[in-house]
Amino acid sequence: MGLFDSLKRGLERSREAINEIFYFGGDVDESFWEDLEDTLVMGDMGADISMSVTDDLRDLAARKNLTTARQLREALADRLEETFITPDKDPFTSVPSCVLFVGINGAGKTTTVGKIASAAAQSGIKTVIGSADTFRAAAIEQLDVWGQRAGVPVVKRDRGADPASVCYDVLDVADREGAELVLIDTAGRLHTSADLMRELAKVVNVTRKRAAKCVRGPMPVYVVLVIDAATGQNGLSQALEFNEALGLDGIIMTKLDGTAKGGIAMAVSSKLKLPILRIGVGEQVDDLQKFDAHAFCRALVGED
Repeated sequence: MGLFDSLKRGLERSREAINEIFYFGGDVDESFWEDLEDTLVMGDMGADISMSVTDDLRDLAARKNLTTARQLREALADRLEETFITPDKDPFTSVPSCVLFVGINGAGKTTTVGKIASAAAQSGIKTVIGSADTFRAAAIEQLDVWGQRAGVPVVKRDRGADPASVCYDVLDVADREGAELVLIDTAGRLHTSADLMRELAKVVNVTRKRAAKCVRGPMPVYVVLVIDAATGQNGLSQALEFNEALGLDGIIMTKLDGTAKGGIAMAVSSKLKLPILRIGVGEQVDDLQKFDAHAFCRALVGED
């Protein structure tokens, strides 16, 4: 199954709601625009984006005499695509690079690290994984399994160890072995806990200081937030808190598998001016895909 087909499957819930509006024979009147705005809001895009998109589409339809369902779908997809931020570069392919994965428990950080490590190894990028989630024993075991599958070393310490020390160790290993990509899994943090966020900020700072001293030159460090798309608008709250505490560089949206509404991706990218780097549309390794705003928006509105 290709990316577009996977997206259509994953965004089915939102697409069906939009389809109810774009039926042939319906009038493009005031109630149409009200229904469209309401549908976008209920699709987790948020009121601000939904109002802006609807107003812009209404103006465009009047100026260009867009009246058919196909014309309006195409225009809507184009306008939604504009809400996304394009990344300057991909930290998973533009190496050397060190990426810290952050987020709340259950968002899919550990699995995401494993999938990206597998993809990097397959493409010939020398990779090392750091298991800085020292509070959850299962996280270390999961990364061990992923590392074995991909042939990627996993740097870890005993449960309860200082996570900042793990980050220092993994960069030591990467420096010594000439690894180009460092992927570090961190413990799940409640974005509402100031103490936990301060501790995570310490982890980020230690990582940046060590990465700046690599023998082959400073290694750029990126902080990437992993969000479960099914959390809806709560995902935006998470992103705002993590960004304020850590200064995020990008977002990975997981579990776009049919239960999520999809609009949260636009809300986060637009509100925080951050790129969506990867999206998860299934459980297989290949289901974690590089984000394509064009394909995403067309799958969302039902374009072929």
